[in-house]
Amino acid sequence: MESNSVSLHRVIKASPEKVFRAFADPLAQSTWLPPYGFICTVQQMDFKVGGKYHMKFINFSTGNGHSFGGSYLDIKPNELITYTDTFDDPNLPGEMTTTIRLKGVSCGTELTVVQEGIPVVIPAEMCYLGWQESLEKLIKLVEPEIPDA
Repeated sequence: MESNSVSLHRVIKASPEKVFRAFADPLAQSTWLPPYGFICTVQQMDFKVGGKYHMKFINFSTGNGHSFGGSYLDIKPNELITYTDTFDDPNLPGEMTTTIRLKGVSCGTELTVVQEGIPVVIPAEMCYLGWQESLEKLIKLVEPEIPDA
C-alpha cells in the first residue's frame, strides 16, 4: 500500500515550553489543531509515552465528522513528540506517524512537523493545507504575551 507524507517548518515567536504546552494540553489542542471550518472534541488524552488519545473533527458546515486516535510513542519535554494516528473509519486504513520537533532559537522556537503514512485516499496536498491552517492557529495561540490583569 502506498503512503503519503507531509513536512512543514515554522519559526514561532514563543518559547519551546509554551509551544510544547499547546500540544500537551487537550483544551489548547482542540482550539488550534482542527483546520478552519472544523471543531474538535477530545475524548481522551493521556499525554505520556505509551498513553492514548482519541478525538473527533467535526465539519461545522455539515455536522459530519471523523474520529481518530493513537498512541504517544516518544515525548521529550520541549523538544520532541511522536505519535500515531489511526482513523476510526475503515475507508481510511493504515496508521500514520507524526513527529513534532521543537528547537529553541534566538527569536523563539523552530518547529518541524513530519506526518507519514497518510492514507492514499487523502491527497497529501490537502493534508498539507490542513496542517498549514492548524499551524497558523497554533501561532495565534502561543505568540501573544497577555499578562494577567
